[in-house]
Amino acid sequence: MKNPKKKAKNPIKTLRRLLAYLIKDYPWQLLIVTLCIFVTAFATVKGSLFLQVVIDEHVTPMLMNPQLTVFTGLLKAVVVMGAIYALGIVTSIVFNQLMVTISQGTQRKIRDELFTHMERLPLSYFDTHPKGDVMSHYTNDVDTLRQMLSQSAPHLLQAVVTIVSVFIAMYSVSLPLTLFALIAMVLMLFTIRLISRLSGQFFTKQQQALGNLNGYIEEMMYGQKVVKVFNHEQIVIHDFTDLNETLAENTTNANRYANILMPVMMNLLNIQYVLIAIVGGLLSIYGIGGLTIGGIAAFLQLSRSLNMPISQISQQINFIIMALAGAERIFTLMDETPEIDEGTVTLVNVNYTNGQLAECLDDTCHWAWKITTTEKEAKYVPLTGDVRFNQVDFSYTPEKKILKNLSLFAKPGQKIAFVGATGAGKTTIINLINRFYEIDSGEILYDGINIQSIKKESLRRSLGIVLQDTHLFTGTIKENIRYSKLDATDEEVVAAAKLANADYFISHLPQGYDTVITGDGDGLSQGQRQLLAIARAAIFDPPVMILDEATSSIDTRTERIVQAGMDALMKNRTVFVIAHRLSTIQNADAIIVLDQGEIIERGNHDELLAKKGTYYQLATGQLELD
Repeated sequence: MKNPKKKAKNPIKTLRRLLAYLIKDYPWQLLIVTLCIFVTAFATVKGSLFLQVVIDEHVTPMLMNPQLTVFTGLLKAVVVMGAIYALGIVTSIVFNQLMVTISQGTQRKIRDELFTHMERLPLSYFDTHPKGDVMSHYTNDVDTLRQMLSQSAPHLLQAVVTIVSVFIAMYSVSLPLTLFALIAMVLMLFTIRLISRLSGQFFTKQQQALGNLNGYIEEMMYGQKVVKVFNHEQIVIHDFTDLNETLAENTTNANRYANILMPVMMNLLNIQYVLIAIVGGLLSIYGIGGLTIGGIAAFLQLSRSLNMPISQISQQINFIIMALAGAERIFTLMDETPEIDEGTVTLVNVNYTNGQLAECLDDTCHWAWKITTTEKEAKYVPLTGDVRFNQVDFSYTPEKKILKNLSLFAKPGQKIAFVGATGAGKTTIINLINRFYEIDSGEILYDGINIQSIKKESLRRSLGIVLQDTHLFTGTIKENIRYSKLDATDEEVVAAAKLANADYFISHLPQGYDTVITGDGDGLSQGQRQLLAIARAAIFDPPVMILDEATSSIDTRTERIVQAGMDALMKNRTVFVIAHRLSTIQNADAIIVLDQGEIIERGNHDELLAKKGTYYQLATGQLELD
C-alpha cells in the first residue's frame, strides 16, 4: 500500500497555489475581509487606549476632586468606547461570514477539479494507489483545507495584525514597558514554535495513518465474502487493530502537544501580566517614561488583549500545518499525468451516397474512421472491425514482461477466443485494444490504422465490453441499462434486455424496469447482474464486442439462455471472447491459446483438437484452466 506523503515538502509553494484560487475567484471578498481584520484590530487597540483617556482625564480628576460631579465627559467617553467595540464586533462577524462563503466555494472548486482530473487518469494509477487513500483526498484532506480557509488562516492573520497593532499602541504608551513585553513575547513564541513543531509532526502522521485505515476498511468491505469463506475474521480484526492503534497513537500524541499548548501559553501570559504591573508601577513611582495610572491600566489591557491572538496562533498553526500537508496531497493527485491522447482520427456516422461515404449526424448504423487530411478535406475509412497485433511487447512494470513479440489478427466479423492459464495475458490483450495501457513496442492496427492515431473516445466508442467483474450503479434497472447510451428510449432498453434474456427476471421485480438497485446490485444474483451488464453492452450497439469472461458467474442453465442472446448480439461483429468454459467458444472462428504472454496454438475447435496439443488437453480434461 502506497503511503501518502508524511509532510508538506514545499508548504510555501502549496500556500501560493491555494492563494491563487482565492485571488482569482474572490478578489473583492478578500479585500473586504482584509479591511475588516484591520478594523477589528484597530477597535481592539483603540478600546484599550481609550481606557487611558477615561482614567487620566475623567476618573483621576474626580478622585482628586470629590466635589467634581459632572459626568458628561465620562458618559461621552463610555459611549465612544462602546461604539468602537461595537464596530469591532460587526467587522468580526462580517469577515467570518465572508470566509465561510470563500472557503466553501474554494472547497467546491477544488473537489470539482480533483474529480475531473481523477477521471482523466490512466488505469495504471488506480492499480498502484489504494482506493481508500484516494478517497481520503475528498474527505480528510479537503475537510482540513476547509477548516484552514474558513477559520485557521483568517484568524491567524487577524492575530498577527492584532499583535503588531498592540505593540505599536504599547510603544505609544511606554517604550521601556514595550521592550519588556517584547522580550516576554519572544520567549512565548519560541515556546509555541517548539510545541507546535512536535504536534505538527504527529498531525501529518495522523493523516497518513487515517488514509491507510480508510483504505483497509474499504478493502475489507469489498472482500467480506472472501474473509468469511476462509475464516479470516480474527486475522483482519488483528490487522485492523494494528492500523487503528497506529492512528490512535499518532492522534493522541498530536493532541497531547496541542492540548498542553493552551495552558502553557495562558500561564505565561498571566505571569507576563503580573510582571508588567510590577514593572509599570516601579516606572511610575520613579517617574521613568512619564507613565500615569491610566497609562499603566491601558498597557495592562493591551497586554491582556494579546491573550486571544497568541492563543489563536498556538491553536491554528497546527491546523494550518496539517491542512497544508493535506493540500499538498490534493495537488499531488491533481498533478498526476493524465491519459495521453494524441490521436486525431475520429469515429463518425456515415451514409453511402453513390458509392461514396459521406459524414452525417444521424445514427445510421454505419461507421467510419475520419482521417483529416487538410482543413477542408477528410478521408473516410469504413469501420469493419479488422484488428491486428504486430510484434507487440508489453509490461505493467519494467522488470516483468507480460506479452512477448505477440502477433495476431481478427478479420471483420470473426469471433476470436482466448484461452490460457491465469496470467497468460488474455485480459491484457483486451486492455491494450482499448488503450487502457500503452504498449512497449510493436503496433496495433484497427482497420489498418494505428490505434495510437485514433482518439481514445472514438476508439472506445467502437468497442463494447462486458467485463468479468460487473459494476452496477445506484439507480433504476432502466438507468443502469441505459448507462452506455443515455439517449436510448424505453423501447430500446427493453429490446436490449430481451436480447440479453434479462427481460424475464426484470419483469418479475417489484417495480420492473423502475426497480431501484443500490450497493452495486445488492438483492440481485451474480448472474442477474451479469445479464444487466450484457444488456448494457447490447444497447450500446458497438461495431466490435469484447467479452471478458462474461459468463463466468452464470450457472450452466442461465448460460444457455444468455448464449442465445449473445449469439444474436455478436452477429456481423468482430468479437473477442475470454472464457473459462470451453463450451462457450467452440463456435469461434479462431481460438488462440496463450501461455506466458505468447501464442502457442491458433485454430478453430476442430483444428486444435486434431493437433492434440494444449487445447486438446484442456478440452478432454487432461489440463484445467486456473
